[in-house]
Amino acid sequence: MNSRNLKLSVGLILVLGILYFAIEGKPRKMQNIPAGMWGGEHIRIEIDGPAARVEYDCAHGFITGPLKLDSKGKFSLAGTHVREGGPTRIDGDRDGTPARFTGWTDGKKMTLTVRLEGANEDLGTFELEHGKSVRLHKCR
Repeated sequence: MNSRNLKLSVGLILVLGILYFAIEGKPRKMQNIPAGMWGGEHIRIEIDGPAARVEYDCAHGFITGPLKLDSKGKFSLAGTHVREGGPTRIDGDRDGTPARFTGWTDGKKMTLTVRLEGANEDLGTFELEHGKSVRLHKCR
């Protein structure tokens, strides 16, 4: 192989390497769910640092951090869910029921599913937007 062919081969390998990394890219490191207000129908989440407060029409809850995303924008976070309004038991748990908050976000939109862990009960799936202000209808 002469020096001209060698230079072309090395150049081609470099170009192919650059194209491979441009297409494949590096996987994103885990990132936090963006802080601030997230709003959707019947739900509002205020993310402040490593934790979040969740407000529903007739309930509230807390998500304990860290509020990390995987490389695909998915999350699975522990927290609590507290029912509000209506008849309550005297011996009821005022600190709430353990809950799992799972979903996906791209930083602007979020899909969130809330599941009570002890009862294996889904409370629903919600669509939220970052920065969206919503009005809740509290059951008090």
